[in-house]
Amino acid sequence: MVTAITLDNIEHLAIGSSFLGTGGGGDPYLGSLLCREAIAKLGPVRVISVDELSDDDNVFIAAAMGAPTVMIEKLFSIEDQHRAVETLERFLGRQATAIISAEIGGCNSMMPVAYAAMRGLPIVDGDGMGRAFPALQMTSFNIEGVACAPLTIADEHGNSVLYQTTTGLKAEELARPVAAAMGASVCMSCYPMTGAEARRAAIPKTLSGAIGIGEAISRSNDPRAPIDRLIAVLRAHDYYKDAEVIFRGKITGLERDTSKGWVFGSCTVSAMNGPEQAELKFQNENLIVTVDGRLRCIVPDLVTIVDAETAHAIPTERLAYGQRVAVVGCSAPPMLTTPRALDVVGPACFGLTESYRPIASLSKDMI
Repeated sequence: MVTAITLDNIEHLAIGSSFLGTGGGGDPYLGSLLCREAIAKLGPVRVISVDELSDDDNVFIAAAMGAPTVMIEKLFSIEDQHRAVETLERFLGRQATAIISAEIGGCNSMMPVAYAAMRGLPIVDGDGMGRAFPALQMTSFNIEGVACAPLTIADEHGNSVLYQTTTGLKAEELARPVAAAMGASVCMSCYPMTGAEARRAAIPKTLSGAIGIGEAISRSNDPRAPIDRLIAVLRAHDYYKDAEVIFRGKITGLERDTSKGWVFGSCTVSAMNGPEQAELKFQNENLIVTVDGRLRCIVPDLVTIVDAETAHAIPTERLAYGQRVAVVGCSAPPMLTTPRALDVVGPACFGLTESYRPIASLSKDMI
């Protein structure tokens, strides 16, 4: 297990969390800049396992909310994040003793590290998704019965809003329009938990998992190609072990629409030699990929577009015509694939008509 986030492994975290972000979560490069500055000034951040939490610990989330296309230009600051967390602490009358990520994907794996450094608090090796999802209710915390609210959002102009809602879905419905009015990019804190709740509801070991993925992709002294190293480290992981390269080619079609606080769109990848095509749909994150009309991977399993040469994940907001890419799919954490979980994070929750089938099952059909 990783015991600390340092200047030596922050880049690995950024690379690995970008892959687990499945195209969303915000560009981790921007978050890594915050982390580097915070760790250089304040020192490494201690990483603790969920099992190290005591029952009465106060576990707070530090996260960003908004459209990834906006986050490229509208940067975050730790001060904005502190405003969101501090507002929630004042309302609850208790102080955070540990920080946890809402999602391990993208920038939302980086902001909690920078914020934990600022507060001198440990960060938990776990999160609420084991990947990234676009909506507040789509977490293992919610699936396991932890209340999303009270929650707070804060912007760069000193504004903060606190919500008390009855469900995670209602929190999403109320907070998303206000986040859009704040510029479609805000800092937030939600799902305040005790240590006992976090042990029960968090998906463990995802922070160290992301670092392991990033380290494998970056390992320059390994003679294997970066994509081969990526597939190998995924197959060695407890959650992501059903992993494969689904398609290789270049991007020949791309549509994006930033609206209602999200980025919606589709991407077409065409084979370099031949008529085959892969079609992807995304809502901040990649949701589904088909190849010549046949389903190959679908949410909550992970679909990530990576650079064909480096295996670095390409966020949906940075996809471009002509990029040479590979589409990689892998299995989701088991906590996301139960019948109860699929009611919260399954294909129907994104308006998809296809039913969930594990990637391992879909791969067998191709043999």
